[in-house]
Amino acid sequence: MALDEEEKVAKGSANIYSNVIKLRIVKLSKMNQEDWAKEVKAHLNERYYKIAPSQLNPKPKVLTTGLSVEEEIAIVTKLATSLEGLEQYGYMTKAPTSDEIENARKGVTESKGWEKCDRCGGRFQVFPGRREDGSLTTGGQCTYHPGKPFYPPRKQTDHITGPREAYFSCCNETLGTSSGCTKGKTHVYKVTETKRLASILQFEKTPAQVEKGPQPPVCFDCEMGYTTLGLELIRITAVSWPEGKRLLDVLVRPQGEVLDLNSRFSGVFPDHYTRAIPYGTPQSASCTVEDESAPMYVVESPAAARALLFQFIQPETPLIGHAIDNDLNACRIIHSTVIDTVLLYPHPRGGLPNRMSLKTLCKKHLDRDIQTGGDRGHDSKEDAVATGDLVRVKVAETWTLLKSKGWTFQGDQLVPPPGTSEDATGEWRLGPGAGQKRASTG
Repeated sequence: MALDEEEKVAKGSANIYSNVIKLRIVKLSKMNQEDWAKEVKAHLNERYYKIAPSQLNPKPKVLTTGLSVEEEIAIVTKLATSLEGLEQYGYMTKAPTSDEIENARKGVTESKGWEKCDRCGGRFQVFPGRREDGSLTTGGQCTYHPGKPFYPPRKQTDHITGPREAYFSCCNETLGTSSGCTKGKTHVYKVTETKRLASILQFEKTPAQVEKGPQPPVCFDCEMGYTTLGLELIRITAVSWPEGKRLLDVLVRPQGEVLDLNSRFSGVFPDHYTRAIPYGTPQSASCTVEDESAPMYVVESPAAARALLFQFIQPETPLIGHAIDNDLNACRIIHSTVIDTVLLYPHPRGGLPNRMSLKTLCKKHLDRDIQTGGDRGHDSKEDAVATGDLVRVKVAETWTLLKSKGWTFQGDQLVPPPGTSEDATGEWRLGPGAGQKRASTG
């Protein structure tokens, strides 16, 4: 623990290293046994994940908007973002054509299975359906860093002390020291080109279901794993908004052979599939919806998972997510009414393509720690609820602004002040190109 802390100080505060260490020693000398125990547990939880997060984190503060559910929904419908102009960042507004799909298939055939590893960047060959000898890939093990490179901010004294070296967040190892700190059984890859995604499973627009009428907003989150067809959907979770009640949570059998479930991030392990039961199978009366120990339901394909999600939404239903383009593309869905927290909370460096992480946004705006499971991975329900709560924060801010301008509620309807049309909400509504960098006009 002491060495880890000293290394962090040396890398993060090199020019004042001596002073920081001295102050730390003074603080430690005055620390009582209880405070010391808390620090040790926090360190173990952060680095080795030995302590359950629930034992360390206080209960998050209760989020209140001062509005009823119906009033929140009336405001949130105005926060939907037009995806026109965002296609270059992965947001789909129309399905690839048959010709585009055929060209993508020809390209895959001509490449003979050669792909670039999404982890180490090396080239390897993949064999959907297995090669004659049973192999799924070539290249053997993959050595890589699961964490992203961190580049310390520049300082005015860098010309004297020298710039601080960049390092990997997973192991604090300086860039270029080694090829990686983690080994995977095989290389993996992902497909980002939409026409190639459509060649595996075509995109589909949310169907209108007249008999169901308007549907309330839905938050959803997807988890993906690596297969011989790229990064595929392996779990989908949907919750109601703003209540956060579970609507759907199922495992998904991918179309390709599994290479790596990406459990460190997806939270899906082989045991989940081993214990899973077909969707619709009755469970024991003792198993509640929130029972984490109960076996999960599983559906047989991404298309089946998509059909289940369609049961809860109409084309005009606000569909809420964080970096929702990734989730929609994993499900191959084109939806016209989208609320993306990446766009509601643009990155300070000019918005897209830069994106704030969900974890960072939750800590800043909700004072909530999420994704603390370490090697247990992410909880898709936790992520979906957190995303919905971030939208509720924005709803509260929007209502404060509207109220100051004379807007009121009559029943559950949002009513503008006299002489103002409802179109005036365009002043604060996100329009085309929201969340992306603007070209300099100067």
